[in-house]
Amino acid sequence: MSIVAVVIFVVAYVFIASEKLPKMAVALAGAAVVLLIGVVGSKDAFFSEDTGVDWNVIFLLLGMMIIVGILRRTGAFEYTAIWAVKRAKGKPLRIMVLLVTITAVASAFLDNVTTVLLIAPVTMLVCDRLGISRVPFLIAEVLASNIGGAATLIGDPPNIIIGSRANLDFNEFLINMGPIVLIELIVFVICLRWLFRGSFTVDPEKVSDVMALNEREAIKDTKLLIKCGIVLLLVFIGFIGHSVFELDPSIVALIGAGLLILLSGTKPKQYLAGVEWETLLFFAGLFIMIGALVKTGVIKYIAGLAADATAGNALFAVMLVLVVSAVLSGIVDNIPYVATMSPIVLQLTNDFADPVHSEALWWALALGADFGGNLTAVGASANVVIIGLAKREGTPISFWDFTKKGMIVTLLTVVIAAPYLWLRYFAF
Repeated sequence: MSIVAVVIFVVAYVFIASEKLPKMAVALAGAAVVLLIGVVGSKDAFFSEDTGVDWNVIFLLLGMMIIVGILRRTGAFEYTAIWAVKRAKGKPLRIMVLLVTITAVASAFLDNVTTVLLIAPVTMLVCDRLGISRVPFLIAEVLASNIGGAATLIGDPPNIIIGSRANLDFNEFLINMGPIVLIELIVFVICLRWLFRGSFTVDPEKVSDVMALNEREAIKDTKLLIKCGIVLLLVFIGFIGHSVFELDPSIVALIGAGLLILLSGTKPKQYLAGVEWETLLFFAGLFIMIGALVKTGVIKYIAGLAADATAGNALFAVMLVLVVSAVLSGIVDNIPYVATMSPIVLQLTNDFADPVHSEALWWALALGADFGGNLTAVGASANVVIIGLAKREGTPISFWDFTKKGMIVTLLTVVIAAPYLWLRYFAF
């Protein structure tokens, strides 16, 4: 069954990467096969936290898609788009730097999926106004969201899993992960001109047209905007204080969506039109296929080989966990990878007498998994969401267009993270 699970996943992955078939159809077909031949059963696929569909991710996305869909009717995105262009003097590179920075900072205090759902409509409007390609801007933002999300406990789902396993709180994540994320973000911003070279040519007449616009005139429904603002504020408070309120982000998002539907009086046809159903179904299929790898022990076996190779050397263990996590998280999605690897890291921490070295293993796992999410188009939830949204809006981003940039950014961030871990937890 392990071999069967690997073959099905590899075949599906090849089809997804080649883009010869719709990725949703491939993911659902792969899920159907592992269910039909009994690699996983219905309980494994739909009710298990380890091998099943991650309903927290699905319902978080659903709730935020509904909220964003209603918010779009207010004109708030048009307002923000014009504001951003004016602040950047209409220069595309400056606009990219501004939007990337906003995305990274917001991703640290929200989850990165929510952030890209909010920033993507603004980005597409900015690009449309200036007549430039949306693709480089959307890719840059999702890469920034995965970098920024690494800074805090709530910024990226893998961090929540690690925090729970290692008993690490919000402040510990911010103190240990914040400095390296800030360094990574600065380097990433500096590299934008080179990474997306050729994407910053704009027609001066279009810049002049946008600069002449009054952003306040873009607001179409002030009352609805106020209602959306109140609900979003409550949702953000719920995200930040989820440990206090004991509410998962998915529940917060669904409650927020329901409340906004009631307050706005939006009809089902209107708010459901904003839901990316293809993205949600793709995630469901992908989770089931990955669950088959988890159930048959494939992921645990691979991670175990890496753990056995450390031979009691703490520094080598940290570097190996960092690199292996970056590679595997980019291939199988960082959420199930971290869920599987966490018990192994916990066991490894018992082998080292120095608690600083033991804790460094957790930060290596977090950095590798979070930054590794940028490796491919399916490495992190935010990647899949932004690609699905772009396709729906008529701007398809191919698997390889994303992955070519993602591989460079992942390599760069991991190379910078390695000396940080050595200097902070071993050298001094």
